[in-house]
Amino acid sequence: MTKTISQLWPKKILIRSTNWIGDAIMTTPAVRTIRENFPAAEITILAYPWVADIFTACPQVDRVMLYEKKGRHKGLAGMWRLGRELAAQRFDLAILLQNAFSAAVLALLAGIPVRAGYRRDGRGLLLSHGVTIRKSTRARHQVYYYQEMLKDLGLACSPQELFLALPDSATVWAEDFLAANAKRPVVGLNPGAAYGPAKCWPVERYAGLAKRLAEEQGATLLVFGTASDTEAAAEIGAAAPGQVLDLTGKTTLAEAMALIGRCDAFVTNDSGLMHVAAAQKTPLVAIFGSTDAVATGPFASKVEVVNKNMPCSPCLETHCPRNDLACMLEIGVDEVYAAICRLLESEER
Repeated sequence: MTKTISQLWPKKILIRSTNWIGDAIMTTPAVRTIRENFPAAEITILAYPWVADIFTACPQVDRVMLYEKKGRHKGLAGMWRLGRELAAQRFDLAILLQNAFSAAVLALLAGIPVRAGYRRDGRGLLLSHGVTIRKSTRARHQVYYYQEMLKDLGLACSPQELFLALPDSATVWAEDFLAANAKRPVVGLNPGAAYGPAKCWPVERYAGLAKRLAEEQGATLLVFGTASDTEAAAEIGAAAPGQVLDLTGKTTLAEAMALIGRCDAFVTNDSGLMHVAAAQKTPLVAIFGSTDAVATGPFASKVEVVNKNMPCSPCLETHCPRNDLACMLEIGVDEVYAAICRLLESEER
């Protein structure tokens, strides 16, 4: 009979992180579970550079290795190079939180004897300890998806609670930035979503929301996102002159996360930064349309999910198949503003 991984007592563990910020945040309870089951092991997380800041200060992790897929680890030659680098570390166990076939191939190239993960994407034969996905797991939030896999591998699961540890440098920077530039309440706005425009509430609605928050609440608005969101930030800024701070493309991920953790409220599309806010218990309004709030919604208590539950939702498409974005256009500024006010009032009590 094959031993469960809890019976193997590995000394060196490699965790293959998921590829995107939100997914990585949703794995944090699983990372805690792995540490609590193997307190003496050396744990390394393999992550893409844009995800690494989530784990650099994580107390459950000893080391973060970068998978530079767009650089020296690009293509088949790059994967082979990374496999050799991992082999040099002599890991006993690889836990694949990422679902891809390539994750199992890489663990095999690295010569890791115990390779554990879900049997999916045709990779079952490459795993020494494969787990079949239960139908009941698919119907639950993604946080449980990772924890259920570890449970089936023989581990005792830690509490289902997101966590996020940040470098002291990012925390100090955020506190200094807000002290110099903002007055309360501070409301974060996140108008973008890397997945595609079907997830995005229209920018003009964010602008209208910013105007009301500035005029009626005296709020300072922080606009988050990448450099590709700069035009959206400019439109939002024009609606509330002097009260909008454009941070798009101007911070590291760690700095953005530290600022989000210090917001009085956060308004966001379904995105990675939504999960950052949830992990830090920042009160948040999450706007959903094309995606499934049950599976990937904010895993937190101080949350207002605004969702019209259209017959075509969730379509999970990057672009609206109907070309009318009705699931987003049906959501008005008044509805989102009211949700923010409820959160701000509950925090004042």
